[in-house]
Amino acid sequence: MTTYSENLDKMLLIWNTTDPAKKAALCAEALEHNVHFVDPNHNIVGHSAFLKMVDEVQKRIPGARYSRASKIDVQNNHCRYHWAIEHNGAPLMAGFDVTEVNDAGKIVKVIGFFGELER
Repeated sequence: MTTYSENLDKMLLIWNTTDPAKKAALCAEALEHNVHFVDPNHNIVGHSAFLKMVDEVQKRIPGARYSRASKIDVQNNHCRYHWAIEHNGAPLMAGFDVTEVNDAGKIVKVIGFFGELER
């Protein structure tokens, strides 16, 4: 059985992959068919919309690398973790996600936040 952490890593790999067939396969493995993804720039539902969003972002920032920047904290099928985006070896953006997974570990919803909270 695939775990939520493996699926979170697969979701990040989608952002780092340019091959359309590989992105689609990772999407099918890691995300529920009706995944809901929302961040300050997007509010989409479903695999097709997710893959289109990734393609559009990759075209705007070619060569950007996405990574998880913290451990995953999980409780009651909800995960939170920090992520980072680098471009040409330099930090571009940081943020964090709150992600809901189902009992099988597939991603149901991602709520992304840009930047860090002020103290």
